[in-house]
Amino acid sequence: MESGVEGEGEVMNNFKNIIEKLRNLETERKNLMLEIEELKKMADSKAKALESEVSMLREEVKSLRVLLGAEEPEPQPEVGRKKR
Repeated sequence: MESGVEGEGEVMNNFKNIIEKLRNLETERKNLMLEIEELKKMADSKAKALESEVSMLREEVKSLRVLLGAEEPEPQPEVGRKKR
């Protein structure tokens, strides 16, 4: 029959393909969500480590200034603000 109407077998086959595609996409979505969570944790950990390092470096700068007799600490540049 070439009337443009799909046979019952074709409909079932298409339906099975759609279900399989949905399952694959759900699995991929789940895996991507897990990877995103891990990457967020890694980014947070890295940010905390950098904050700690910057804090230690600031303290070292203050100590060196005092040691060298530069009692007045220089003002710290404001990060993230543009001068107008």
